[in-house]
Amino acid sequence: MEQRQIFVHLVLVLFLMVLVRAKPEGGLREEEEADRILELPGQPKVSFQQFSGYVTVNKVAGRALFYWLTEAPQNPLSKPLVIWLNGGPGCSSVAYGASEEIGPFRINKTTSGLYINKFSWNTVANLLFLEAPAGVGFSYSNRSSDLLDTGDRRTAEDSLEFVIQWLERFPRYKNRELYITGESYAGHYVPQLAQEIMTYNTKTKQPINLKGIMVGNAVTDNYYDNLGTVTYWWSHAMISDQTYRQLINTCDFHRQKESDECESLYSYAMDQEFGNIDQYNIYAPPCNNSDGTTSPTRHTMRFPHRPHPGFRQLSGYDPCTEKYAEIYYNRPDVQKALHANTTGISYKWTACNDVLNRNWNDTDVSILPIYRELMARGIRVWVFSGDVDSVVPVTATRYALAQLKLSTKIAWYPWYVKNQVGGWTEVYEGLTFATVRGAGHEVPLFKPRAALQLFKSFLAGKPLPKS
Repeated sequence: MEQRQIFVHLVLVLFLMVLVRAKPEGGLREEEEADRILELPGQPKVSFQQFSGYVTVNKVAGRALFYWLTEAPQNPLSKPLVIWLNGGPGCSSVAYGASEEIGPFRINKTTSGLYINKFSWNTVANLLFLEAPAGVGFSYSNRSSDLLDTGDRRTAEDSLEFVIQWLERFPRYKNRELYITGESYAGHYVPQLAQEIMTYNTKTKQPINLKGIMVGNAVTDNYYDNLGTVTYWWSHAMISDQTYRQLINTCDFHRQKESDECESLYSYAMDQEFGNIDQYNIYAPPCNNSDGTTSPTRHTMRFPHRPHPGFRQLSGYDPCTEKYAEIYYNRPDVQKALHANTTGISYKWTACNDVLNRNWNDTDVSILPIYRELMARGIRVWVFSGDVDSVVPVTATRYALAQLKLSTKIAWYPWYVKNQVGGWTEVYEGLTFATVRGAGHEVPLFKPRAALQLFKSFLAGKPLPKS
């Protein structure tokens, strides 16, 4: 009899535990269900689940960040969570990462629908595209002054708040391995968010399971980025010997704001010597308008890491892909399917926000100290470079990484994909560096197969294949 009472008591205790747990999680599951994407307009049938929506990261200012999760088709519960961030600052992860780089879909030329990207990174991981900071893409703030004074610090803090709250909404991801990836100015966002997470983990009983970061063509260090960029232009015959010498002798690459003399040299190089090329891939054709002129979409944008006028629009095999995104994501039926623009934002969705870019408030001079900190804490760090990008070129990254003075574990060697050299790599103590041969600024756009191999090796923590 006594045993039976104990058994009944145990059953009651278990039942009560289930009830207690089910109550908050039931609410969360409902919230999660509200973010489910049933189907995007013109989307092919897929076997994986998608979710999208908003997470409010600052209630006082009404700052809310937009996300889009595309889960893995096979065994998503056993695969890691990967956050992808695009840079700018001010550029959208939905426009670039999701729609023309690593996401499962591409937008067709008529913008009537989508087709499958067979090299999508969601084949091996669950992808979480985050539009950050507020003011980028569908992310917004009810305090309009936020767009005029944002910067690295607030972006990192808001992104951490997003991750914490998002994991509450999706509890099945709470203990999952987390990796943070991105490109360009996300060379700041990715390590800075990783640093915020590591600090948060020292103060909580539920640490976030951060395992590694990977950045491509990444803004890293003011001085070496600028020196390496000018050197790349000269070494690839984009500028004359005379202009190169003048830039080296006139410009103080340490400074945020350059002298007028230096600015005019940059302008001369780009306007008189570069010619009509796509600076994000110097061997690709730029996007031409129907009248034959080149589209100067972002020619006037300024980059905080660079003391001279910014560059023409990102482009790829089809140099007009960003135009398709701007048409597709402004469609009311698309926004409804994505649970986006629910508050009726007063401006059109754009791939990049010029206002935010021009008013960037604070930027780290160098990310190298954060690399050191992450490596010391055992976080996997991979850095890669498409080698035909002249905006944040391979020379800039190599100059910057050399300052870490890391010892070499595996000496420089060519890595392969489909029996072709995919690029070159060197494995250091704590960091792996790889180039991707023939890829521009957006590596997965130009070399999707090689980029997927790179990503698989990164997740596995194994050197890139030697054959």
